[in-house]
Amino acid sequence: MSTYAFAVKDLCYRYPKGQFDVINGISFNVPEGTIFGLLGPSGAGKSTTQKIMIKLLDGYSGTISYFGKELSSFTKSFYEEIGVGFEMPVHFNKLTGKENLDYFARLYQKNVDYEAMMTRLGLFEARNRAVGEYSKGMKVRLNFIRAMLNDPRVIFLDEPTAGLDPKNAKIVKDMIQEAKTAGKTVFITTHLMGDVEQLCDHVVFMNKGLITETASVRDLKMKYGKKEVRVEYYAQDELRHDVFPLDHLGNDEAFLDTITHHRLETIHSGETSLEDIFILVTGETRNE
Repeated sequence: MSTYAFAVKDLCYRYPKGQFDVINGISFNVPEGTIFGLLGPSGAGKSTTQKIMIKLLDGYSGTISYFGKELSSFTKSFYEEIGVGFEMPVHFNKLTGKENLDYFARLYQKNVDYEAMMTRLGLFEARNRAVGEYSKGMKVRLNFIRAMLNDPRVIFLDEPTAGLDPKNAKIVKDMIQEAKTAGKTVFITTHLMGDVEQLCDHVVFMNKGLITETASVRDLKMKYGKKEVRVEYYAQDELRHDVFPLDHLGNDEAFLDTITHHRLETIHSGETSLEDIFILVTGETRNE
């Protein structure tokens, strides 16, 4: 029987001066030791949901349990177990990168070797430079280290690779996967569907305070994907393509003739991209 890091049931929330609920009775479970994605367009309620889960907002209705215990019953000790990387982090710009991490590390009883993390993420040589002189990508990497400072049991990451070059984005994603391998639970909100596809075990799509879909990435692709195969091949020195239904493909004479008698260029299954699935299940395009 799996353990849930978080179990959210019938969650509703209205801001104190609001006229309507921004969260409308949502329910979902976050299995321990997985990478969980909360996705949706701007204004869907993702940030509000996350703020409730990390105890920055109260006054909600419904229930949230953290490893089987009611979230509202936890005191400040809760923050020893979680790490949070906000999309818009607040750094002390006049302090150096290392001084920033030294300061935040002192807030926790337990720390990781964050100088080693700075080295891995290419920040060690800039550790004594004021953060105000850092590029956007350097600040994003520093923010990621800050979220990992206390060796958290559950890690909340908002747009963890936004603004990073491919090399550093891969390092961050590798470190997220390593955290999962170590048994940690990672909760991600992002607009980058490539990150979701590479990282997430489970995803929840939200729109207008409601959940519109809950599934694994594979199940979503199976559900919304086209059951067909596209074959590009050369015939009489001309590049051509045909599409064949996936059902009974091994007995499809036209398909077998194509792959037997022609030089193949590519074969692709008809997977629907996560960007297309995003639009299908939320009913709108993504707003950055």
